Amino acid sequence: MNATPADFSRLDRAGLNLHAVLDVEALPAGLAAGLLREFSPAHACRQLILIGNAGRAMWTALQASGPAPDDPIDDFSVRTVAQWFAAACPGHRYTLLYPGDRPVGLQTLGELAGWHRPTPFRLGILPQWGTWFGYRAALLADTGLPPTAPLRAASPCASCAARPCVAACPAQAMADGGFVLQRCVDYRLRPDSRCRERCVARDACPVGREHRYDEAQVRHACTASLRAIERYCRPPRR
Repeated sequence: MNATPADFSRLDRAGLNLHAVLDVEALPAGLAAGLLREFSPAHACRQLILIGNAGRAMWTALQASGPAPDDPIDDFSVRTVAQWFAAACPGHRYTLLYPGDRPVGLQTLGELAGWHRPTPFRLGILPQWGTWFGYRAALLADTGLPPTAPLRAASPCASCAARPCVAACPAQAMADGGFVLQRCVDYRLRPDSRCRERCVARDACPVGREHRYDEAQVRHACTASLRAIERYCRPPRR
């Protein structure tokens, strides 16, 4: 028997409270073909299932689940999704697209689900949750779940005249009306950077402020992104 929307309550209890089911045949042709070619699943792929978290509940559940491995959020998400799928979709199979070591266009998938609306500082924003949500798993499955209707709501940024995120950014990455990634990167790499363990612009956004991540989760996410910047963006030593 196929799962019903109510079966997602197992994920909700783990703080993975965003989920979207997209029929593969309804995806943009290039996107679907690219995913199937890149991941070459050994089973039928009828649906793409996107799972995320919004707010602090996932981090709380993760902390209660036991000792943290090197990648606690990824490990927790993969394990929880596997348990959910086995219980909710017995007899079905899936291929994990994300997390993994191959790139997946998560923001593109988020746009299809209605989750992603861009902010001046390039994170996605949801009307209720602000920028305090994240993509935790994406899978191709042979399921026949009811497809999820995309979320329909205007971006909070469209009615925000004050743009506190722009003014707050210490790197002035948005000062010219767009987003200059190199300014952001250069500032984050400075020893005295205020953005080594947080994004000051993100903190300035008033939308969904009550759902702001726990300080430990903020540090974890920012430290991980800083390590990636140091690895790939720092000029080589001479």
